[in-house]
Amino acid sequence: MYDIIVIGAGPAGAAAAKTLAENGCRVLLAEKCRIPRYKSCSGQLIQKSLNLVERYFGEPVPSHTTCSPAENRGMVFTDDTGHTYVFPQPGLNVWRSSFDAWLTKKAAAAGAVVQDALNAVSCTAQDEAVLVRFRRADGSLYDERAEYVIDCEGVAGVIKRQLTGTVPDGITTYQTFHHGRIDLDPHYFYAYLQPELSEYDAWFNVKDGMLVLGVSVKNKEKEPYYYDSFLSYMKKHHGLSVGKPERVDRWLMPRIKPGCAICYGIGRVLFAGEAAGFLNPMGEGISAGLESAYSAAQAVLKHRGDTEGIYSSYREGTAALHDYMKRQWSLVGGMAKTFSEMKQP
Repeated sequence: MYDIIVIGAGPAGAAAAKTLAENGCRVLLAEKCRIPRYKSCSGQLIQKSLNLVERYFGEPVPSHTTCSPAENRGMVFTDDTGHTYVFPQPGLNVWRSSFDAWLTKKAAAAGAVVQDALNAVSCTAQDEAVLVRFRRADGSLYDERAEYVIDCEGVAGVIKRQLTGTVPDGITTYQTFHHGRIDLDPHYFYAYLQPELSEYDAWFNVKDGMLVLGVSVKNKEKEPYYYDSFLSYMKKHHGLSVGKPERVDRWLMPRIKPGCAICYGIGRVLFAGEAAGFLNPMGEGISAGLESAYSAAQAVLKHRGDTEGIYSSYREGTAALHDYMKRQWSLVGGMAKTFSEMKQP
């Protein structure tokens, strides 16, 4: 039996597992994919993420996790009228497979047991514990017990769906990687909020010389229409020239609604990162995942055995993060009618 099982070995899961393990807890960090795992993501680490990594993991993000150009200089937003806003700030451009694997190694070095190709399929309350059923890569099932579980699997995970009895309202992301050229500075991440280009947002960035173009939709059937519209826009306005994609990604992220509601957990199963609803505009979930998971772990450490105290501490520890998230969404709400419902009075 473990003290805590952490599900999902992304930045959130690694932060929770390391924090708990280095404080003497017996921790299982379970990941359904093989590590290093691939994650569809822009891989842009903002300054806040860099600061949190150094604080929680004890050293800066290593250069072997980055791709070219390693330096990210900020974000460029185009609102629904075509006006451009530049938000400069230092950051890094990483491959999530390398970055996440490094974080997981740090968690393992702190004492966490890391098991990959281990898919959590259910959680069941048992007196003073939680029974987690896992499916191995060969299809066999086995059970592990723990006092608490921290679910960091994101919107695609099954545990939150099982416990809440709900299917999350998600946004489908679609992005392609190309060789080609474009008349944009590769050191920035570009977001486009025009409603004719996507149902949520469209984006462009560069990774190891590959041009990455993506759109997000509420209705997957509209994906080809918006993707073609975005490519046409980029060709017209930024001189985009690409051939067939070298790689195609699809992913799911939560749709954040007015008020930015957070689901902190149910009983002895806590949710962190996107699983809880922590997500900043344009899908920036790394900083929120790190901070919320660390807060969840700290709450367990401070109030172990007192579930009510854990949730009270968790809410208090993420109050500033929640307020920051609301302000960020309100800012975007003032830029585009697509997000106008997010604007705070």
